[in-house]
Amino acid sequence: MRRGAAYPAAGLGAVLGAVLGLASLVAPAAAEAPDRSLRPDPRPGGAPVLADDPAAPVRVVVTATALAPGSSLRPAPRGGGGAVQSATSPVAQPRTPAPAAALPEGVAALVFTGGTGTRLAVAQSLRPGLRPSGLVQATRATAARNIPARVAQSGRSGSLCGVAGLLGEELDPIPGRIRGCGVDEPVRLREVDGIALSTPATVNCTTARALQTWVQRSVVPTVGRTGGGVRSLRVVASYACRTRNNQPGARISEHGRGNAIDIAGIGLADGSELTVLGGWRDRRAGPILQQLHRGACGPFGTVLGPNSDRFHQDHFHFDTASYRSGPYCR
Repeated sequence: MRRGAAYPAAGLGAVLGAVLGLASLVAPAAAEAPDRSLRPDPRPGGAPVLADDPAAPVRVVVTATALAPGSSLRPAPRGGGGAVQSATSPVAQPRTPAPAAALPEGVAALVFTGGTGTRLAVAQSLRPGLRPSGLVQATRATAARNIPARVAQSGRSGSLCGVAGLLGEELDPIPGRIRGCGVDEPVRLREVDGIALSTPATVNCTTARALQTWVQRSVVPTVGRTGGGVRSLRVVASYACRTRNNQPGARISEHGRGNAIDIAGIGLADGSELTVLGGWRDRRAGPILQQLHRGACGPFGTVLGPNSDRFHQDHFHFDTASYRSGPYCR
């Protein structure tokens, strides 16, 4: 029993010796390790701003430059703006203003007299330069040249239907919105033998030529020198996709085919007008208008006036529809 009890004492001494040996190795390493392992090494030249607990075995000092980048991340300065101050410079130097002659007209320079504000300033204003003189007028003139005129878009201007004296434009085909309407070769008639139409008439060439024949054979010789002669024709209707007299259920009007034109008056050179509504039963104007009505019967297949029905009390209706029995004039 005595001999066996000696082994535990000897084993305990060995264990204690090993523990003390390990402690002697760990203690120096613990004394050398800082308590903040992720903190970077201090850079020389920076002022101390943070210290660890004075009771700690080792005091770690961190300077202000320890957390700063090694160089400024600013882009290179613009030309003429001068050098950018370093991020670690204690005091930024005043910037020398650019000469007045170097700046565009109407642009003021931004100048700081000192401090760190010059690091945020640009060499000169970012405003765009002033517009050149006459730029607006030149732009408008160019746009006007590039936008085609209405006549150029609609058709060719000049003599129509191969007949001299008919002036206006050829138009693109007009599709009808309902069955029976439309014009394959329409024209916009503005003038007949120097006599202007108060409103351009959209008709076909057959109707345009018939109107010219009526003007030459009836209007000009019948009016003669009354009021100084004929100056214009007052047009109140031409192409329109509709029924006769706009009556529901009626047949498609000849206006819907480009075959018709309505004339309400004859304008005279002295500014007066022979109107169908006011002159048909007048003792002086009546005979002239009634003669004009008769003169249209022949060049046109249908001629309607105040004696025909209530729908034509204020105008003449002319169309080129043909009938086996001949022109219908009333």
